[in-house]
Amino acid sequence: MDKLHAMQVFVAIAEVGSFAKAARNLAMSPPAATRAISALEEQLGVQLFQRTTRHVRLTDAGERYFVDCKRIISEIKVAEDAVNGIVGEAAGSMAVTAPVMFGRQYILPVITEYLTTNPKVEISTLFLDRIVNLMEEDIDVGIRVGSLPDSSLHSVSLGEVGIVTCASPEYIARAGAPEFPEQLREHQLIQTRTSGSQDTWRYLVSGRETVVRCSAQLVVNQNQCAIDAAESGFGIARVLSYQVADSLESGQLVPLLQEFALPKWPVNVLHREGRNPSAKVRGFVDLLVERVRERLK
Repeated sequence: MDKLHAMQVFVAIAEVGSFAKAARNLAMSPPAATRAISALEEQLGVQLFQRTTRHVRLTDAGERYFVDCKRIISEIKVAEDAVNGIVGEAAGSMAVTAPVMFGRQYILPVITEYLTTNPKVEISTLFLDRIVNLMEEDIDVGIRVGSLPDSSLHSVSLGEVGIVTCASPEYIARAGAPEFPEQLREHQLIQTRTSGSQDTWRYLVSGRETVVRCSAQLVVNQNQCAIDAAESGFGIARVLSYQVADSLESGQLVPLLQEFALPKWPVNVLHREGRNPSAKVRGFVDLLVERVRERLK
């Protein structure tokens, strides 16, 4: 049995959910595809698919094997490209993920700059305020704000961001500025659902993390909405520093309780291709690091 060929057949079937369709895509007969999977399952000693007359689904073992097979096939492709000299030219498709506002403010400008000088590359974006699994969702490059778990992914530091409590000069003139975190309970607060619990804000008081339980009068589901409401003079918002960098610089918002701020969070760019990434990924990550590090200083 050609193990690599069998793995390629397995991945093709798993991606389309059909033996017949995968066989057509691979220019082989359905019986040949079935034999390849049967031989693979026999060698592994596990069942990879649950088959019925209407559906083909991965078993639990099949799902784990699918992730590993995609990684192995991708690494082989990179190795072959390197041997053939293709790695020297940036070409092909690439998927990039980042938090919504970070993606719009920092990543999209880099993407358009990169594509302008690399016309053979196509990039799709997935900007979401949740952690995206690069392996499971077939993403090439991802931006993470916060501590990184142990991972086989290769990471490069972009800088740090902090959490900023802020309000407009108009609101401060009207309601005053809190001098201690506990005084937030006396103010109109704006909370975003994306930042965690709706009734607790955390600060560092006397070297210890302190939870301030306070009820927000306005709860929104997007950070930009919280920033807009704070700029209008409605109340106090708590967001990440990069999200309000322009507003703080222009004076539309004023930072509050800075001496009680929590330690900053790291920002990293991750990719799946290890120490020898393809030309398209290497070039994009290098440009990303150059542009974003400068802005996060």
